[in-house]
Amino acid sequence: MDVQQNESGLPSLPGQFEPVRVGRRLFLRFAGALTAGGALLSACKDEENPTTVMATVDLGSGDVGILNYAYALEQLEAAFYTQVVSTPFSGITTAETQILTDLRDHEIIHREFFKAALSTNAIGSLTPNFTGINFSDRSSVLNTAKAFEDLGVAAYNGAGNLIKDVNYLAIAGKIVSVEARHAAAIRDLLNPKSADFAGDDVVTPSTGLDAATKPSGVLPTAQRFVRTPISGANLPTA
Repeated sequence: MDVQQNESGLPSLPGQFEPVRVGRRLFLRFAGALTAGGALLSACKDEENPTTVMATVDLGSGDVGILNYAYALEQLEAAFYTQVVSTPFSGITTAETQILTDLRDHEIIHREFFKAALSTNAIGSLTPNFTGINFSDRSSVLNTAKAFEDLGVAAYNGAGNLIKDVNYLAIAGKIVSVEARHAAAIRDLLNPKSADFAGDDVVTPSTGLDAATKPSGVLPTAQRFVRTPISGANLPTA
């Protein structure tokens, strides 16, 4: 695949972003091709050792900064679901295991996409902080998942108009649609057969549109779950 650089210094992507079925072989093929081409949240406590000082990660500016912003959020979600699947909560059902495993695989694919697209412009691996989550408790896990997915959807919606490269904007639009499916699936696990899959807290009744939150509103919330200090000071705002 012929990869050209756009004005932001990022590899230009083909116009089509083909859907990918989750699976090790397909995932590796997908990743290789890309390489070529809150209340609940605020309640979590950061118990990091105060004597440990970690270097601040600057997300950057322009499209590089916005893609790193998305990459940081996908790192967080991938790490969360990886932990969920590795240490299942008490009483987890076969159906819940399948759903959470699918979500884990999707988030890993999203994470690896941004890492490959950014190439040498990508930030490093972030260190998660999940000390406030009880992974053995179903309610703790699913409500945290709900908060993460709702935050992710609002984050993509709020950053969409900040992306200049139309190819990346199109892909971000496809990824956020998957994140919205995740959010609906988690809400249905919490409240089966209810209208909560698109509750008034995330979809404005008068417009029928999902919430949209700018990076300045998302990062402080996400930071509670990441030990690595993250700075979005140079991200575009308009």
